[in-house]
This record gives sequence, C-alpha cells and structure tokens, in this order.
Amino acid sequence: MKTDCIEAFDLDLTLKDASSDPSIRPTRRMIAAACIGLGPEDAYYSVRELREAVEWIHEGEPAGKRKLTTILSNHCDDFQRCIYYALAGKGIVLVLDDLQWLEGVLQARGKLAGELLRGKRPMLPLVSPYVASEPDGPVGRFDVDFEIGPSWSFDPGPDYEAFDRVVDPKLSL
Repeated sequence: MKTDCIEAFDLDLTLKDASSDPSIRPTRRMIAAACIGLGPEDAYYSVRELREAVEWIHEGEPAGKRKLTTILSNHCDDFQRCIYYALAGKGIVLVLDDLQWLEGVLQARGKLAGELLRGKRPMLPLVSPYVASEPDGPVGRFDVDFEIGPSWSFDPGPDYEAFDRVVDPKLSL
C-alpha cells in the first residue's frame, strides 16, 4: 500500500535493528526482540510499569515488592515476565539501565506511531508474538516479603563501561 509515494512504515524497525546490533549489550538485544510485534501503547506502558516496580524496590519503597509480585503473578500474557526474567540477576544498575533504555525506545516508537496515525500514513501491521492473552504455562505465586538478593545491590562501579564493550568477532578465543 502506498500513500503519496510513501510505503507502509515498519514500527518494529528500530526494535529489529537493536535486537541484531552486536554493538548493543546482549540483554538489550534480548529485550528489544521481546517487544517486536507488540502494540506501541501496551509495550511502552508494560515496560514503564515494570521499570517503576524495580526502581521502587531498589529505592527501598515498600510498594515496590507488592507491585513486582503483582506483575509477575498476573494472568495476562507473558510479556512483562519475559522482560523481567531476561534481566533478573544481572545487577540492579544494569537492569534499571536496560529498562530505562527500552522505555525510551518504546516511547519514541509510540510517538512515531501517533504521528503516523494522525497523518493517516500507512504502517505495516503488527503481528503479536503471543498467541494467547493468558499465560502459557504455570504462573508463580510470590510472597511480597521476598528476600532481596545480591544482584539488587550490585554496582559495577567505574568498570561499568566494560559491560558495553563490543568484542571483535574476528578475534578467536
């Protein structure tokens, strides 16, 4: 379909690029790939809600644990669990950094979708990766008083940039 010589825009293009870019940290590639096909609003607000819960826990906000257990035990699709478990145990600084990065990508994607809709510009249809609106498998039961492990206080310090270094694929191990 064409309008004014402009072909349908692929809203997932940035996510597809990010998911396969070797200069991007592997965890970011994973979570970008997990968002492909999701509606702009659902993806953005789901990641924002998850980031807020994780941030609240990190900041010692009592409501954070309750919010995270509610998210992880929710009987809707598995998207938020997918994002959380892709990052769990990686260290809170990196987890929050990756969630904030993804939230920014998804926010820009949502703004672009809005502009395209308002301008009546064609977009490629989004094909959700989820085939059901409920979980596909067991959903855990969580105690809001769960213990905070060492990854929730891990700070890589000045070597943080080392986590983003790209390994030259030509180098052999």
